[in-house]
Order: sequence, then C-alpha cells, then structure tokens
Amino acid sequence: MGLFLLLTGIFFAFGNLFTGSSEYMGFLGNVLFIFLFAVPLLTMRLFSEERRQKTDQLLLTSPISIPAIVCGKFFAAMAVYCGTLLVTAAYAVLIAVYGNLQTWETFGSYIGFIFLGACYISVGLFISAVTENQLTAALLTFFALMIIWLLDPLARIVPSGTQAGVISAMVLLGLLVLFLFLNTRNWVIALAAALLGALVIWLFHLFHQNVFFGFIQNVMGWFSLTRRYASFSVGLVRIDSLLYYLSFSGLFLFLTVRRIEKRRWD
Repeated sequence: MGLFLLLTGIFFAFGNLFTGSSEYMGFLGNVLFIFLFAVPLLTMRLFSEERRQKTDQLLLTSPISIPAIVCGKFFAAMAVYCGTLLVTAAYAVLIAVYGNLQTWETFGSYIGFIFLGACYISVGLFISAVTENQLTAALLTFFALMIIWLLDPLARIVPSGTQAGVISAMVLLGLLVLFLFLNTRNWVIALAAALLGALVIWLFHLFHQNVFFGFIQNVMGWFSLTRRYASFSVGLVRIDSLLYYLSFSGLFLFLTVRRIEKRRWD
C-alpha cells in the first residue's frame, strides 16, 4: 500500500497539484499502469510463501475447505487493494472541491478498477499457487499481466489473413488438448478433443472461410481486459463487461482450487 500510494502521490502531485490541472482522467490512466507492478507484489506471497515455509501443510490438513482457503486469500488481497483505492479517492475529492471533476467518468473508472483488479489478483493468486518462490511468483505475474495489457497493441500488428487464422485456430486447439491431458491424464479424452476440434476447423475452412479472417484479432480482443475497461473510463458501466470480469476471476479461482486440491491428494 505504501509503495502504491507513493507512486500515485507522485503522479498526482506532478500531474495535477503543481500544474493546477483538474484533468483527473490522466491520473487514473497512470494508476491503471501502476497496477501492473503493484498486484504482483500483493499476491506473490499468498501461497508460494506457505509452500516455502511448509505452513501449507497446516492449511491442507485443516478442516477448512480448499475453496474457503482460496476465497479467504483472494478477499484478503482484495481488501488491501480496495483500501488502497479508497485512499486515492481523496485526490478526486480534492479535485472536486478546487477544480472541475469529471464525476461520472471518475465514478465509472473506480468501479472498473475494482473489477479489473479482481481479475489481476486472481491471476496472481493462481501463479502464486503453482510456484514455491515469491520472487518467481511476482515476476511471472508481472509478465502475465503485461501480456494481458499488450493484447490490444499486439492485435493491431499480427496478420489477419485466412491462412494465419487457420494456423492460430490449430495452435489454440493444441493448447486446449494439452490442458485437457494435463488435467485428466487421459489420452482418449485428449485425442477425441483433438479429432473433434480438427474436424470443426476443417468444416469451417471448407464452408465458411470468412470465420478465419481476422481470427487472431477477434480472439485477442475477446480476451482483452483493458478493452472492456474503456467503457468504464467514459462513465458507462456495462453489464457484459462486469460479467466477463467476474467470469475471468472465477475461472482463475477455480484453477487455483484445482491446483491446491491436486497437491493435497499428492
């Protein structure tokens, strides 16, 4: 919290106080970037430090359920995160008193921060659960969030042709098959998924090739978290974006639960 507030305070001082500017949206844009560094520091110790100190054995043998443990860690991190955001709201009050605050844009941005932060924290929580070193967890979380951050810029430079779309669809299918095998250890299920996916791709390529035009851009855009935040920054709270953020967070919490359950039985 101290590091986050120090950085945001510096940005607010140089961007608003010293210049006498009431443009608050630029400050919020800087806050969005600081999240990439703050969230890994917040989540790196949640599970990795438990494994390093062997205190995770106390958790795994306790009468508490695995989902309760994961949710406890998640909501603890969210409490720290939201508490830090609440402190920065004082800057908005200062702008509102002495300047011209864009009220609805600011309100929507803070709502977007909460849900976007939940997604970032869920990613960091999952990475912390699969590593034993907190520095490794922090670095992997940072790179994962950076990739998510760069999805939109990358989508504008990748090829958009039909052939590139088919290749990318095959790559995604391969990743899906690998994920199924790692979680089921069943070659039959993995092979069946591979054959079914290959058949679907072949049929679409045969009858609806236009599906693969711009396929990479569409997939990257669908996974983009920052693109959905854009509506919040203009004061528009979209239900579909909220549901996407909740689903994204829920998915990584579920993966974290599965990972810890696997370790518990091992």
